[in-house]
Amino acid sequence: MFDAKTFLKQVPHQPGVYRMINAAEQVIYVGKAKDLRARLSSYFRANVDSVKTRSLVSQIEQVEYTLTHSETEALILENNLIKQFLPRYNVLLRDDKSYPYILISDHKHPRISSHRGPRKSGGQYFGPYPNAGAVWQSLKSLQKIFPIRQCEDGFYRARTRPCLQYQLKLCSAPCVGKISDEEYQQQVRLASLFLQGKDQQVIDNLVQRMTQASEALQFEQAAQLRDKIIALRKVQEQQSVSGEHDEMDIIGFAYSHGVAAVHVLFVRQQKVLGSKAYFPKVPADTEESEILSAFLLQFYLDGYGTQQMPREIVIAKPLPEADAVAAAISEIAGRKVRITYAQRGEKAQYLSLAQKNAQLSCDNKQSLSQKMALRYQQLQQLLQLEQPITRMECFDISHTMGQATIASCVVFDGQGPYKAEYRRYNVTGITGGDDYAAMQFALDKRYTKLQDAEKIPDIIFIDGGQGQLNIAIAQFSNWPHAKMPLLVGVAKGTSRKPGLETLILAQSGRSINLPADAPALHLIQQIRDEAHRFAITGHRNKRGKALIKSPLEQVKGIGEKRRQALLQYLGGLQGVMRASVTELSSVPGISKAQAEKIYHACHNK
Repeated sequence: MFDAKTFLKQVPHQPGVYRMINAAEQVIYVGKAKDLRARLSSYFRANVDSVKTRSLVSQIEQVEYTLTHSETEALILENNLIKQFLPRYNVLLRDDKSYPYILISDHKHPRISSHRGPRKSGGQYFGPYPNAGAVWQSLKSLQKIFPIRQCEDGFYRARTRPCLQYQLKLCSAPCVGKISDEEYQQQVRLASLFLQGKDQQVIDNLVQRMTQASEALQFEQAAQLRDKIIALRKVQEQQSVSGEHDEMDIIGFAYSHGVAAVHVLFVRQQKVLGSKAYFPKVPADTEESEILSAFLLQFYLDGYGTQQMPREIVIAKPLPEADAVAAAISEIAGRKVRITYAQRGEKAQYLSLAQKNAQLSCDNKQSLSQKMALRYQQLQQLLQLEQPITRMECFDISHTMGQATIASCVVFDGQGPYKAEYRRYNVTGITGGDDYAAMQFALDKRYTKLQDAEKIPDIIFIDGGQGQLNIAIAQFSNWPHAKMPLLVGVAKGTSRKPGLETLILAQSGRSINLPADAPALHLIQQIRDEAHRFAITGHRNKRGKALIKSPLEQVKGIGEKRRQALLQYLGGLQGVMRASVTELSSVPGISKAQAEKIYHACHNK
């Protein structure tokens, strides 16, 4: 038993972060406090009301702590440790996707494009947008009004004549001088102002230019400017605009029966860019304020970056730790970020909308959770498992005539798909089309070096019949761990129609055929289909890269700079393919020996 009395005597009255560890040396909870001794003492009182706290304390084997200079430092360190250890008693935000932006690059002829990930490239970033669809819709609208190039730099540098985008009037072709540098920069400046929310300033500029063109009897140019003004006004009508607030996030929150839903409304440049719902993983008996506080810290300290954070975060109810949370977010942002409560005006209207969406998301999630729980329960009964199912994995193989073989492994936890644990394996060193060898390769990659006992699945599904299942049985014949997964083959049957699958249990060797409407079968079909989808997506990506790979990339000694020189000098890849050895060797930097290699590579000799 943990000797709390002796331990607490050594804990100072200072701010810091504490880690609670169980007998298996796993961190099960991370917390922070202004006063470590006072906070930790509250866990070990004689009478503790919280069921969650009693369950947590019963598993404590040791407690470690780290002192910090302030409560703000403690909040930031707590968040980092939660991200590192993923403790089971902490609220966890399981969304690690970065958000898409619109980027206007800082090239001589700037490119406008979608950007996701670290903002290392120079230029102007606009966003964040809640999803890629919102970005592409904005780019599509912009391209019709401001014909700025969207092509990759390699394609842009290799042009010797305008591409199809110029013919469709979606690009002004700066690559071949169809527009002056001054006029192109003017287009870029107007697009930037539009993305900043200065729509009226852009329209006023275009109206002025239209008037000047009309007075100079340049009626064709005036008509083009008129069409742009009309298009801009249509875009204006389609967008929701806030008259007062330039940059804020509105947080809607709902919590019911163990399901928490957070709906975030993004407002940037006085426009609603979109919204997104999140479902944090919440331990039982957790207070609402703790969930919302944990969400804010994990969302803004991990999912965002300095340039992404809003100046204001609007929530529905006062938060006990609002000042400390705002200070921690501000420190990461490098500027002041306020947390406010909306009661009236436009903010309240936005918040009401976010709250309604959060409640709807929570209700839908509860319905799905209940349906999923029934499926898990029936599968547990079907397979005669003593303990509830907490982790399942399923494998599938995808290839085309033995080429570009990819193996997939998808993971379901107690609530459904756990996409952070999905893995793909690039299968090598086997005979093309040998599915048995590919399955053995994937299982070996997945489990040979597995050390974490918590990641050992309760069930492993193999998409295939007895042959594939035998490979899995052989793989686990010398399994070193105490916990042994249940191996199940999922055979599609002769007609390969959904609902006619046969389950083959490795341990007993018996086969099971379930009714087409059985919830347990629906769960098996879901994980099997997800493994198939994940495998075929990876295979198509790999196959696509192989198909579009330039023959120049296969020539040893020809790097990116020489490839670019060849493409520019000879007018693109088609020009290189048609060129003779003499023409190839005339390119600066290409010797005759290299020209011969290139010629042979282009003609498969």
